[in-house]
Amino acid sequence: MSAFLFSGGLFLDPRRDELVEGIEVLVEDGIVKEVSDRPITAGGAERVLLGGRTLMPGLIDAHIHIAFTEVNLALLSDVPLTLLAAKGSVAMRSMLMRGFTTLRDTGGADFGMKMARDCGLFEGPRLFISGQAISQTGGHGDFRMRTEMRFGCPCCSGRAWTARVADGVPEVVQAVRDELRKGADQIKIMVSGGVASQTDPLESVQYRMDEIEAAVEEATRWGSYVCAHAYTAEAVARAVRGGVRTIEHGNLIDTPTARLMAERGAYLVPTLVAYDSLKKRGADYGMTRYSLGKNEIVLDAGLRSLEICRGAGVKIGFGSDLLGQLQNDQCNEFLLRSAVMSPAEIIRSATIVNAEIVRREGKLGEIVPGAEADLLVVEGDPFRDLSVFLGDGAHIPAIMLEGRFVKNRLN
Repeated sequence: MSAFLFSGGLFLDPRRDELVEGIEVLVEDGIVKEVSDRPITAGGAERVLLGGRTLMPGLIDAHIHIAFTEVNLALLSDVPLTLLAAKGSVAMRSMLMRGFTTLRDTGGADFGMKMARDCGLFEGPRLFISGQAISQTGGHGDFRMRTEMRFGCPCCSGRAWTARVADGVPEVVQAVRDELRKGADQIKIMVSGGVASQTDPLESVQYRMDEIEAAVEEATRWGSYVCAHAYTAEAVARAVRGGVRTIEHGNLIDTPTARLMAERGAYLVPTLVAYDSLKKRGADYGMTRYSLGKNEIVLDAGLRSLEICRGAGVKIGFGSDLLGQLQNDQCNEFLLRSAVMSPAEIIRSATIVNAEIVRREGKLGEIVPGAEADLLVVEGDPFRDLSVFLGDGAHIPAIMLEGRFVKNRLN
């Protein structure tokens, strides 16, 4: 039995707006056993002295793509799956060292990556997978060039592996069932145009209502749910009316649609850092002028979408959606949001709200009895200074994942 007793520091409860003093936390066998404002007696536990630092729950990123290892997605055509997996494992470890102990991959990662991590073949965050994102022909997940009439082998290149095309209710039903069969935790569909795709207008509305509803029905009957890539208000509204649970991006949303989301209990997962990074560095890694032009549109609207949804009472999660070489900008999402959200709201997005999104309330995203022991020890007060999350974990001297220290520089 492994046991650790944390004491002598400050405690971050994401349900509060300020740090708490005098809290002790006992971890046993990977689970938070006790949290108390009085001394805890645990004779066999290893005492971890925080030295005035902040103890907080591990972070959750609800929109990542570990299999998108290139900014220019066309380059994935020449990336074999073995190399894709190797690069993805490195990306996951880097995210863990930034303090993200849980990831929700919204297209590309498969059951093999999840099992490899769970079996300890590499060190990385807990992973919730969507498998291949599902797109209509010509939609955001149809990565064929205009000159390609047919799809290549889906098992040989990174580009073919990350998404699939399904048209009409029977094909959508089959695709959803197949992704669930292959181990998907949630289903991802594309219901509007996107930035990285080369053939669809940003404002295009994708999938008919019967196709959206079919995907939702199949996922729901399995005990899962659907998340949807959507930018425009029309695309978001159609997805939410069809039963989609989480809207990814949502930059071009309007107030009536945000109110609809709040009424239906749908979540928004914004990814502002993706557009900021593409503007600054996308061209350096081969992002096309067509994509960069679309990126300008969603970048300009990003903060406004947060204001609209926040005002309507929509629950807002935390995502990054960075491609390949841009993934080291992951934590810039904290600072970008601070223009319209308080630090406490942003931290809630990356902890308890995202725990709700992955359906692990009380188990992830907070330090409470019975929760997984995913803990960070942070230099400084995140409620006052979000820059403590920058620097690839430079201000996080200790990281515990499932009750094990994967980083410990406290001594």
